[in-house]
Amino acid sequence: MPDEIEPIAPEAARAILEAAIAEHLGDDWKDEDDGWMIVSMHDYMARLTRGRINVDFYVDLLGNVDIKRGEISPAQDAGRLVALTLLALSIAIALMIAHIVGWL
Repeated sequence: MPDEIEPIAPEAARAILEAAIAEHLGDDWKDEDDGWMIVSMHDYMARLTRGRINVDFYVDLLGNVDIKRGEISPAQDAGRLVALTLLALSIAIALMIAHIVGWL
């Protein structure tokens, strides 16, 4: 009779995941000045991004870590463009309203 495989607990997976992130990106990966942003994270997976780079960490049910590094997706790129466009448009509208009201 073959041995049954015991999956690791979510708490153990979280500890393995955080250790792998710290080993790969450095202990200060959570530092706001370093620039790594958490896009998605749960006990078995994390996606971090900085600039145009995504780093994905996956912990399988046996505790093995798989790390994938790649460029941002087209959806992320388009989302950034939309966000910057909306920001610029909002600032322009606020300046127009302030000029009309006489604050500028």
